[in-house]
Amino acid sequence: MSDQAQAATAAAADSIPALALRPAAEVMRLARLGSFHATRLSFVRTLIRRMAREHWTIDRARFELDDDGFGVAVYTVTTPAGPLNFLAFSNYLDPEDRTDLVIATRWDAAFSLTREALGDALIERLRGNTPRQEAGRFGPDDLVLSRANKSVRMFESVAGALATGRQPDPSAILDAGYLMRTTAVYGNGKGGMADWARVRQSGIFTLPYQAEMLVVYLARHFSLDLLNHVAKCRNPRRAVALDRRLARCFGVGNATGLGMAPFLANHPKLLDRWIGARELALARVRAVRAATPVKRARYAALLDRALAHVRQWRTADTRQAERIRLLDTELADFRARDLPARDPWDWVVRRADRYLSLETAELLNSVLIELYPELVDELENSTGDDEREELAPHMTLGALKSMVERDYGWALAIDFSAAGAEHFFWYWSAEKLEPRIGVRNREPGADKEMRVDIARQVWRLHRTLAELDEAGLARSVAEFLVAAPHWRWIVRRIQSLSERRYAEIHDNTLSSDCLPIDLLRCKLSIFGATKFDPKSDRWTRITLCQGAPLADELDSGDADDWCFPVIPDALDGAAR
Repeated sequence: MSDQAQAATAAAADSIPALALRPAAEVMRLARLGSFHATRLSFVRTLIRRMAREHWTIDRARFELDDDGFGVAVYTVTTPAGPLNFLAFSNYLDPEDRTDLVIATRWDAAFSLTREALGDALIERLRGNTPRQEAGRFGPDDLVLSRANKSVRMFESVAGALATGRQPDPSAILDAGYLMRTTAVYGNGKGGMADWARVRQSGIFTLPYQAEMLVVYLARHFSLDLLNHVAKCRNPRRAVALDRRLARCFGVGNATGLGMAPFLANHPKLLDRWIGARELALARVRAVRAATPVKRARYAALLDRALAHVRQWRTADTRQAERIRLLDTELADFRARDLPARDPWDWVVRRADRYLSLETAELLNSVLIELYPELVDELENSTGDDEREELAPHMTLGALKSMVERDYGWALAIDFSAAGAEHFFWYWSAEKLEPRIGVRNREPGADKEMRVDIARQVWRLHRTLAELDEAGLARSVAEFLVAAPHWRWIVRRIQSLSERRYAEIHDNTLSSDCLPIDLLRCKLSIFGATKFDPKSDRWTRITLCQGAPLADELDSGDADDWCFPVIPDALDGAAR
């Protein structure tokens, strides 16, 4: 965003005072976090909006694939801060090696994003390392590493149709809205790549996860090029290219499990920034006293699109299917209701919270945020944080105790002596190379428990402080930690987060009632994921970039208007 545009956006936002932000006690519960939907502040949306605003271009520099689609493709991304090169290595994958597990060693495709200048030396270096992923070695100009597997049934079905001169049936895309799904997207110094400080210095990426989201977007672009190439090679005379309306219906899939879940507990300042931006955006919209006819019409159109999107949301998960069914019913009923003349958007939020399910209420919040880019878009610049945590050693234990009681009343209200309160434990699996969750006293590993039990640690610390007399409470934190250093990390966390209202999840992540998938959905919605398809309460499949503009459409007027993507029921004769 240019300085002039940013100033204009900020001025528009400041002209309407925000209502009080929703309290953390309401927002930061797992059930609500697990009902979040993507918004225009989600990372993939903010990246593509930036690409369009700054006129980024994506050019296919090399496309050296054989008739089966195996080889290397290179795309050069031109940005105002300099060029990037995205290398895609497509390989034969034996069906027996096909798995989405992080411990896999072979994939259909492997990707690298780098700032190094394009040349034969770059291609050969990355050809020897990128397909090896974590086993490879990378340099300080390499930014992101990723890999993906084909959705074989979808890819073959669509390629087969195109090879015979037909467009695929649009309804077939409902079952899997992607040709490939990533199994990991790595950055931040892994394998020798540039760490976040160096990435920021380049000036190309200044916000968290923009580099990773670019790789996802480019992986989608490559999957479409690969599809058309394979179809053409199978039948050079009859094959047709995929209709661009259908091409936009394909995103990139992802299978996400417990490896992502502890992130929110381990990065509380980032979580506070992400949720805080979302909540401030919603508060600004709720504070609009009267909606113009244009905004009312836009609201109605977005509700219609959201309803169509919901009706194309497929899952075999019984719990999520019931939530979607209720969402459909509630959204259709809400669509028929007239908005009041005064405070219409505040009315939507209050009525939804009172009468509708969390799934529906949070989708409506996403709709409201979408309505006012002039009020909310500048908030994307507030989603980063240095994440520094500092100890305040001179604080008295009495002041620390008061801070705990003020900020962590939700944790102190949990009875950890109750049955089921410590049902689960989180640990790092050496076999799976990812965080996992186990049942205490039933499965091994509790002695290697990870520090994600924030509520329990706060509860235990408070019990210790509550046993001190007046003289004990007058002692400093430094004296306390010298005698009991195991409290250091939770004390530092409490002190560092004292002004961060959305930094903590207000639930017990060890409880038998905890659904880890709520943690996954929260983070994935912030990335911009849609159509959550849980496979259990511990992992889910999602789609990213579905409906997003294609690479040659970034300069189009609607490059930012693709929330709640909808697959067309039918196309005209040319697409059949």
